[in-house]
Amino acid sequence: MKARTHGAWPDIPYEPWRETCEALHLWCQIVGKYRLKHSYWLNHSWHATLYVTSRGLTTGPIPDPDMPITVNFDFCDDRVVVEAAGGQIAGFALAPMSVAEFRELFGAAVEEVGGNCDIHGRPNELPDPVPFLQDSAMRAYDAEAVRRFHQVLLRVHDVFDRFRTGFHGKVSPAHLFWGSFDLAVTRFSGRAAPPHPGGIPYLPDEITREAYSHEVSSAGFWPGQGYGEPMFYSYAYPVPKAFSAQPVQPKSAFWHDGLGEFLLPYETVRTADDPAETLMSFLHSTYEAAAKSGAWDRSMERAIGAPGRPPIGNDGS
Repeated sequence: MKARTHGAWPDIPYEPWRETCEALHLWCQIVGKYRLKHSYWLNHSWHATLYVTSRGLTTGPIPDPDMPITVNFDFCDDRVVVEAAGGQIAGFALAPMSVAEFRELFGAAVEEVGGNCDIHGRPNELPDPVPFLQDSAMRAYDAEAVRRFHQVLLRVHDVFDRFRTGFHGKVSPAHLFWGSFDLAVTRFSGRAAPPHPGGIPYLPDEITREAYSHEVSSAGFWPGQGYGEPMFYSYAYPVPKAFSAQPVQPKSAFWHDGLGEFLLPYETVRTADDPAETLMSFLHSTYEAAAKSGAWDRSMERAIGAPGRPPIGNDGS
């Protein structure tokens, strides 16, 4: 079964909305840290991520001590909406503002519905982080660019979700990590991995080592930070010796020595005759590269799932 197309994939060059993307990244860190503060610890920090919705991003229900609270980025109406299980609701407009102002508005909205927004006050995984309440520089907010970014996330999420179905072993949700600001999906071989060396800026090594406690083949999407253009990536940990030499698809995918992973420009996918299938070929071939060079148990693979039709066996027959 072919993937849903969901219409044309939006053009979203990074530089025109870079300042907005940087602001949104920091604002997502603030909201993500609120989820991290109250959620029960789940393997590989899955308890801290954000999820794509039809209107933007969500935390899902957060177990704040007195009641579950959900935080939504609504990119259709340009708002942050905070909802408590008892029906209380608060929020504020997404607009040009400083990180400090966002932190204050968000904390007030959480407290208005009965929550506690006492969070760690400094960004993670960024060089030279400025504490949120001290980051008073005005930040841009290009609403149209954010809406195009959201449309990209919806299309990528659909392909990632479809890719997940082809694996019978442990596999992550398709979720957004607010530290690195990437939408990611990860398959696990089932074997323990050697301790990760750590060293990620402003991220405790113990967190990194727990995240990479087991062998993975992971793929994701960056909107452009750090590379200058939106990019898909795929890596394996630990990196098998022959991983980088494996053939991958499409032809424009390439190995990046400095990052130690395969990359595929978003523009290649966007302009392809079938963007979803082009991305799927990257996901399949880079996973194949990891599984083949890393001697994974291939019996965990299965046919890609289809709506309303459960697979009978590992081959999906």
